[in-house]
Amino acid sequence: MSGMATTAEDFSKAKTRARMQSLMARLTWKNSDLLSFYEVTSIIKPKSETYKGMQCIPVDRIIGSEGRYHDFSSAFYPKREMLRNRWESVDRALVNDIILPPISVFSLGGWYFVRDGNHRVSVAKAQGVDFIDAEVVELDSQIPLEEGMTMKTLKRRVVNYERNQFIQQYKPSYLPMGEIVFTAPGSYPEMVNHILVHKYYINQGREDEIPFEDAAVSWYKNVYRLIVDAIRAEHILFQFPGQTEGDLYMWLVRYWDDMKRNLKNNDLSVKDAATAMKKESRRSMIKRYLKFIAGKFSNK
Repeated sequence: MSGMATTAEDFSKAKTRARMQSLMARLTWKNSDLLSFYEVTSIIKPKSETYKGMQCIPVDRIIGSEGRYHDFSSAFYPKREMLRNRWESVDRALVNDIILPPISVFSLGGWYFVRDGNHRVSVAKAQGVDFIDAEVVELDSQIPLEEGMTMKTLKRRVVNYERNQFIQQYKPSYLPMGEIVFTAPGSYPEMVNHILVHKYYINQGREDEIPFEDAAVSWYKNVYRLIVDAIRAEHILFQFPGQTEGDLYMWLVRYWDDMKRNLKNNDLSVKDAATAMKKESRRSMIKRYLKFIAGKFSNK
């Protein structure tokens, strides 16, 4: 009975720590949630994975989970009462020196996301265990992660990385990069694709192929500016707090394409699309402003 009482007490203490961590996070505007593996990889988009086999990994380098990120705090303390039975059984095994199977993790930039074994990690954290055996699959990533990172911080880091990659690769002194600014991951690679498509159409019927630099300048003058001017004429940016003209350029391009396809009318102008987009987006403008204000004070 004493062993069961001890494990029950261990769980209650760990759960209290999770509540305290959440409270302190709210008071200090910090994040107390585990990172979601799928949300992180949907932004980082690793291109390859390598099976690394069995390793002994530091518990304090585990910052996320594949499927149980809502159930544990960022320090892996249990947040829900429904975790008690499984948690206590793992705790009891650890206290009695029973060897448990290794956990399974993804590795990203030296940090780990649990695939299987969330309760084992939580108990290890609560008991002060420094290292745990794990089966590791390593994913490639150029984006540095860190403990306590929020999705908001990660998105900014990815956008900055993509912008720097574009500048290093194309050296766009011929474009006003101070004006072309995006806040959504994936936008700079998408911009390159827009320029390449524009380049393809320019090259039709030409004997000599124009270089990327000339195509980019033409895209900026004849495509980007045309669409941004339509955005400015309709004052659409006002309806999207926290966004840039570059963000709305991407949205209006997609909206315009969808509109032409849905109405089966390729003669619709960008002005038609901008007017329709303004009218449609006006309905949810207040909701976007409330979300923007809440985001300023959010630690997510």
